[in-house]
Amino acid sequence: MNDVNPSLLRLTASDIGDVDTLAREVWQATYPPLISQAQIDAMLADRYSPARIGEQLADPRHAWWGARQGDSLLGFAHAMQETQSICKLDKLYVHPAHQRRGIGAALLKEIEAWAHQRQMGRLKLQVNRGNAQAIRAYEKYGFQVIASYVFDIGQGFVMDDHVMERML
Repeated sequence: MNDVNPSLLRLTASDIGDVDTLAREVWQATYPPLISQAQIDAMLADRYSPARIGEQLADPRHAWWGARQGDSLLGFAHAMQETQSICKLDKLYVHPAHQRRGIGAALLKEIEAWAHQRQMGRLKLQVNRGNAQAIRAYEKYGFQVIASYVFDIGQGFVMDDHVMERML
């Protein structure tokens, strides 16, 4: 990981503020060319609310990991058991200044290990169709596009996503 050697650990309620801060930084660096600022704001408010993350942290069907260096959260991942056999990678974000250093790959390995422990055989995710960098990264790790959908997420917003999957 070049000059970065973060610690990987399960996140707790004390990490929620850092997750929210990092999510806002990553989303502002990534999504303005792909979706409106109003949609970014609405999705961040929904997906990163302290109450929602707190509920997920308390639910054994969900797991959050962070990559920290000192006091800095460099990346995080969230996965959930969608069905008995399918693990959904719901979030995987690395600070733009620390991308392409193996942090995302290390977080993905944590998700894979968690899914294996629960005997899930497939890992799936959704990615914005316009996010070419993320799509290439997921393809590098063996994911393939299995479908493409426009998901109505309310408030007049949609997610135009590929669904990608790979076997574990």
